[in-house]
Amino acid sequence: MITPMIKYSLVLYHKEYDAFLANLQELGLVDITTSVWEPSPEERVQVAMLEKYRQGIAELRKMDKTGDKSFKSVEEAFQTYEQAKDKINKLSAQLSKTDKEIEELRPWGKFSVDQIEQLKNNGINIYFYSLFNKEFDNAIEEWRGKYAVEQIYRDNTNTYFVVIVPEDQILDIDAQPIKAPKVNFEQKIEEKKAIENELKIQNELIGKVAPYVDEFEEQAKSLSNMLQLSKVAQSGERQAEGTLIVLEGWATKDSQPEVDKMLDSTGAFYIKSEPTEDDETPVLLKNNKFISLFETIGEFYALPKYGTTDLTPYYGPFYALFFGFCLGDAGYGAIYVLVGLLMALKMKKTLATFGWLVVCGGIGSIIFGLLTGNIFGIQLANLKAFSGMKDIFFDSNKLFYLALGIGIVHLLFAMSIKIVGISKRTGFKYALAPLGWMIVIISTLAALLLPSIGLSEFNMSSTPYYIVLGIGLFLMLFMNSPGKNPLINLGSGIWNTYNDLTGILSDVLSYVRLFAICLSGGVLALVFNDLALGLSPDIPVIKQLVMVIILLIGHGINLFMSTLSSFVHPMRLTFVEFYKNAGFEAGQRKFTPLKKIK
Repeated sequence: MITPMIKYSLVLYHKEYDAFLANLQELGLVDITTSVWEPSPEERVQVAMLEKYRQGIAELRKMDKTGDKSFKSVEEAFQTYEQAKDKINKLSAQLSKTDKEIEELRPWGKFSVDQIEQLKNNGINIYFYSLFNKEFDNAIEEWRGKYAVEQIYRDNTNTYFVVIVPEDQILDIDAQPIKAPKVNFEQKIEEKKAIENELKIQNELIGKVAPYVDEFEEQAKSLSNMLQLSKVAQSGERQAEGTLIVLEGWATKDSQPEVDKMLDSTGAFYIKSEPTEDDETPVLLKNNKFISLFETIGEFYALPKYGTTDLTPYYGPFYALFFGFCLGDAGYGAIYVLVGLLMALKMKKTLATFGWLVVCGGIGSIIFGLLTGNIFGIQLANLKAFSGMKDIFFDSNKLFYLALGIGIVHLLFAMSIKIVGISKRTGFKYALAPLGWMIVIISTLAALLLPSIGLSEFNMSSTPYYIVLGIGLFLMLFMNSPGKNPLINLGSGIWNTYNDLTGILSDVLSYVRLFAICLSGGVLALVFNDLALGLSPDIPVIKQLVMVIILLIGHGINLFMSTLSSFVHPMRLTFVEFYKNAGFEAGQRKFTPLKKIK
């Protein structure tokens, strides 16, 4: 559900402004409506410094922090870290370049650059070449009849050689010329060692800074709090020649007594009011522990608009269901449950929440895996132990119709949410048109399905069906804009019906993707099982080892691909099909109270 909010309009004397904001920040319960923030040059420096602190903290947290604190101050420690980090970046780039140069020099080995230059001064030139081995072997005899050719190095692909000729002799060598090296290979090796030694020294310096990570974090918090206050301070609207500052703030109704007490203690003038349609009211969701797990999914798209319905309690269980349908393997589901439990019990808060979400998806997959009789690609229906249950397991046909059935239920559920939401916000009469559309769908489905279970009194040609259908059509065509001319309503109703009809058919067919993804994952798992059996040699121990390797790699690839599909496609069904039919409206911003970071 969406937490009820209260709006505060605040008027402050400019000399009391900074102290008032500091009190608000300490309270941590009021969200101040901020304007576009344009930081000053000094604040830009603070922003850059904050980012440097955060990067440093992230790196130093991974290091051993048990050493002694050997610097005079936190500032000196951070300056040392910055300088060392800058040198490490430059040295790393230099090392990468040196490694590349070493590889280029490796074929030529040890030589004297000075001797090559001396020969050149005496009229003797040395040219460096490389050529494919086969071409070199075919041409070497011809070349040696004309020039002094010496092979220097040979690998699996190329031969590296030099040609020594007088300076006035013209060369006719069809090979790749290489620029004469300007430095000895061994000298480059020594240069690399020097760079590595300097890198070691700089890394040791960073190691000495690591014990200061907590102090760095305090500095980062202080900077963050200062910048947060500065951003809010610029958002106040100045009146009466700058002597008065007007602010807009928001608080939850639950925290209203504490906020009022604080405001009264400061002597600030304030007016409280209920949010209106025109307000950009911040949104804070409040759900139970299970439903709140799925808020993370919803935030990938947008928060609901204040005053509308929070759809998290409604799409959450369906998302877990769709995830399980797509993954569709009880074995994979069990892996998800184990990994999720490990994350939930061992990781920090954010990852722990995500871990419980993984557990929900794993449970959904176990359910659908058992429903289809699929465990790690093994079809239980083909095993003798489960042969009597063959008719119970869902085949591809049943799975297809199940996907369509779930889609219809999902969309009808979304429509009912929309009808309830419109009735609460604007009145029931404005929900009559979507109600009529829902009546038409349900009555038609009932007329098609009820005769198959023996209830033939309500069918496509029965009078009760025509009566219910007529009521639904009337509401659809004439009640879409209550109070307007009936002819205008009729024209609008026909146009809306066309759009709704094409839209609902497209939406229902979108749920076929659940069936397709589930089927493709199951087929891939089956293929990898067959490959493991077919490619394993009939040699004891080796056979089992090869089978295990193929199964681990194959099922690992399949699990990764299936996970991506199972995460993305249910999200699409939620954000496109469900949100659209449930009348979702996106909110402007999340409730973020001005709060001191501690």
